[in-house]
Amino acid sequence: MTDLEAQLRKFQKELSSGTVSLTLLAVVASAEAPMYGYQIAKRLEREGAGVLTGKQSALYPVLRNLGAAGLLDSHVEPSVSGPPRRYYQITDAGREALRDWVAAWRATRDSVDTVLEAFPE
Repeated sequence: MTDLEAQLRKFQKELSSGTVSLTLLAVVASAEAPMYGYQIAKRLEREGAGVLTGKQSALYPVLRNLGAAGLLDSHVEPSVSGPPRRYYQITDAGREALRDWVAAWRATRDSVDTVLEAFPE
């Protein structure tokens, strides 16, 4: 791997760390019922255009962190087709955080887009 490739990977990893939390909260917030991890991962694959990109295992520590922060509630239910499943739903604090994070994301995106307009593709 070249130094430029390593720098790109580092940049992508740093960029991804915050966006995964944001998109996870958004997916759980928009769900009509509590969701378990695999459902969340599949929805992100379908709608997130690469947010997880082969890193489904990275989803679970983020879900635990969001739960520990009080942004998600979870409960375990038995499954007829395997081990018990942990279901997640957003809390009121999570909805408030999501509103703030979306506003911060949009402001950041707009600022970056403004600067990058001068950069030719």
